[in-house]
Amino acid sequence: MKRRDFLKTGAMAGMGAGLTYLNFPVFGQQAPSNKVVLAVMGVNSRGNWLAQVAAKLPGAEIGYICDVEDGAIQKGLKAIAGAQERKPEVIKDIRKLLEKKDFDALVVAAPDHWHAPAAIMGCAAGKHVYVEKPCSQNPHEGELLIQAAKKYNRLVQMGNQRRSWPNLNQAVKEVKEQGIIGKVYYARGWYVNNRQPIGIGKKVAVPATLDWDLWQGPAPRKDYLDNIVHYNWHWRWHWGTGESCNNATHELDCMRWFLDVDFPTTVSSSGGRYAYPKDDWETPDTQTITFEFEGGKSISWEGRSCHPYELEGSGRGFTLFGEKGALYNSGGDSYKIFDMKGKLVKEVKQQQNTGQNVTNVVSPAGEFLDAVHITNFLESIRGKATLNSEIEKVGHPSVTLCHLGNISQRVGRVLHCDPKNGRILDDTAAAELWSRTYEKGWEPKI
Repeated sequence: MKRRDFLKTGAMAGMGAGLTYLNFPVFGQQAPSNKVVLAVMGVNSRGNWLAQVAAKLPGAEIGYICDVEDGAIQKGLKAIAGAQERKPEVIKDIRKLLEKKDFDALVVAAPDHWHAPAAIMGCAAGKHVYVEKPCSQNPHEGELLIQAAKKYNRLVQMGNQRRSWPNLNQAVKEVKEQGIIGKVYYARGWYVNNRQPIGIGKKVAVPATLDWDLWQGPAPRKDYLDNIVHYNWHWRWHWGTGESCNNATHELDCMRWFLDVDFPTTVSSSGGRYAYPKDDWETPDTQTITFEFEGGKSISWEGRSCHPYELEGSGRGFTLFGEKGALYNSGGDSYKIFDMKGKLVKEVKQQQNTGQNVTNVVSPAGEFLDAVHITNFLESIRGKATLNSEIEKVGHPSVTLCHLGNISQRVGRVLHCDPKNGRILDDTAAAELWSRTYEKGWEPKI
């Protein structure tokens, strides 16, 4: 079978291939013949790192990078040069990139407002897609992405990499199958940081190094301000999704996973922009979101973007509360089990330099933990695994929790939701935030 025919058909044939987190990456191992060529969209920060990690994996190669800012492009080329021999071709316009037939999968790590539209375009072009969290800028985009994956028969993996971490997978088995802490009824997650104010943006000329029109892409056009690119767009509703989608996605996904719940019945959020005097920051810097689910289960998440005081000894993490004890995670691939008297009964520590059953790995723990998730994506394309974070059952429901928390915050009241799909009930104003408007000609289409 020709390589490209295999990559198109073999992935679907192998969807039942078993537990894929056991397919650990082996850096430097001889590449298999069925090489997967990747294109990476957005290489200034997260995409830069993903490209480096993927380029080191056996049977993977970065064929293209796509970015709209010259400095980011140079960063991407420099990073990849240290990981593979081939120099990727640079294409700034995602539409032109997707005309290329000689790559197999698209990695989307551009700003949030690009995630779902680019992923949908990738599916339509016949590419499998690895899309960074959040998989959407609003809940409707997640629904559209599910439709696109089905219509074009493409694999779509979201970058909530904890789904592939070996110790957390072990913990899920102990909690859900072995009942190590009994019935779990409540989970609490958190994230803290020490972000500084972003000031009031000034309208200035667009830098010659940036294609501002392509950066905006599907978002309705706005003037360029000097405090948006590269990072502060996260805190503007027009492009970003706040700290909840930026970081809570990971903990909320884990808590939903352990509690075995999907969409909530009610959602409430409190908080605001509290830490600094008025600036252009629109999303909450202080936020507590609470979710109620059918079956007597609840999840809460606390975020403090601008105050670094740790909770339970870590800057991020989650705790599960069950009838027989509790499980504590400090943000990495480790966990502790406590009984009802607070006694530590089990501790599993994160591997520092190598993963279980991995040989010839000389990478830091962070690189390994991203590599296992990317490896799962590559092996699924080859038909040897199933996705650990496919879009319909994992990515979209978890990100929808973040969106619902933001919608509750923006309208200032409790949301009542359909537990089958998360849709907002009996609240027209809140339901309007389920989607967004788009720049004419850039609307996502299935």
